[in-house]
Amino acid sequence: MMNNKVIELKKPGEFTEDPLTELLRTGARQLIGEAVEAELQELLQQYADLRNKNGHMQVVRNGYLPE
Repeated sequence: MMNNKVIELKKPGEFTEDPLTELLRTGARQLIGEAVEAELQELLQQYADLRNKNGHMQVVRNGYLPE
């Protein structure tokens, strides 16, 4: 009997059949998206009072499209 404890690692393309990995990837994508959105909102709030001579906001979100 061999006492081999070496675990073969899968290549990134081979993870699609693993439901746990897919769940983790989906959760990670969602967390990253939420973090970027929160950071953007904070930036927009920080510069909300910055306006040009015509009263227009200098820092704005330039549109939003679905993924």
